[in-house]
Amino acid sequence: MNSSPRPGQRLLIILSLFLGTLLVQTHAAVSKGLTLVREGHWLIIRGQSLPGEIRINYLEAYCRANSTDADWSQHTTIPHRNEFVSLNSAGTILKLKDTLADGVIVQHTITAKRDEVNFDLTAHNPGKSTSEAHWAQPCVRLSAFMGFDERTASNATDYLPRSFIFLDGKLTRLPTHDWATQARYVPGQVWCPANVPRTDVNPRPLSRLIPSNGLIGAFTVDEKLVFATAWDPYQELFQGVARCLHSDFRLGGLKPNETRHVRGKIYIVPNNIPALLKRYRKDFPESAKAR
Repeated sequence: MNSSPRPGQRLLIILSLFLGTLLVQTHAAVSKGLTLVREGHWLIIRGQSLPGEIRINYLEAYCRANSTDADWSQHTTIPHRNEFVSLNSAGTILKLKDTLADGVIVQHTITAKRDEVNFDLTAHNPGKSTSEAHWAQPCVRLSAFMGFDERTASNATDYLPRSFIFLDGKLTRLPTHDWATQARYVPGQVWCPANVPRTDVNPRPLSRLIPSNGLIGAFTVDEKLVFATAWDPYQELFQGVARCLHSDFRLGGLKPNETRHVRGKIYIVPNNIPALLKRYRKDFPESAKAR
């Protein structure tokens, strides 16, 4: 008896095999992408391609102007309440809501993809007074990503040689030349773009150097992978005191009934700096050319 499948059966078998292969490939592609977790005030980025998770104090603070030489707790920070809204089953779309003490409401949609995380923020002032919220800072902790023990992160400088900004259009490793050491609080380093008042940034040592763009980043220990982050509009770049790097975003103070949109991005990509810059310029054309 001939047990060979009929033509119709053969077609069904071929389609089943094709669909099965497609599902396996799709699952593999998704599993290699980035995912998000919310734990208290921490936003955690995980992925099979990462040497360690990236933890972000999100958001560490909303801040007033005239902050460069002011008391951080008594003057600069504006209290806010964060609410978890939703996280999809794939762990790729997270929604949060912040309510500032002055009434400003900030809606966050955070989306993880294969090699990037996108931040889309809408800030609205429903009140009758102008908000003092001029800028805010997501604090990105990079110990695990860079191969260090998080327990040794306080005031660490060992990660500086693998961290970078762009000066005169070129990737420049930290510490940069003319490293500033004097400020209300030390250590650390702040770089302020030309369009932001130098009186309105983090009260850490302020560099006289002006960054070429809004990117700040770091390499893994084997330098095969790059972390970089950027926001538009951005207030400052900041090397902090917990193996953290910041691209802090600008709000500029919201007038009554005013709404503003802010975009941010984290890239986690192979060590190909020209490709990273090309991508950044496409994603942030205004910030990329601002000095």
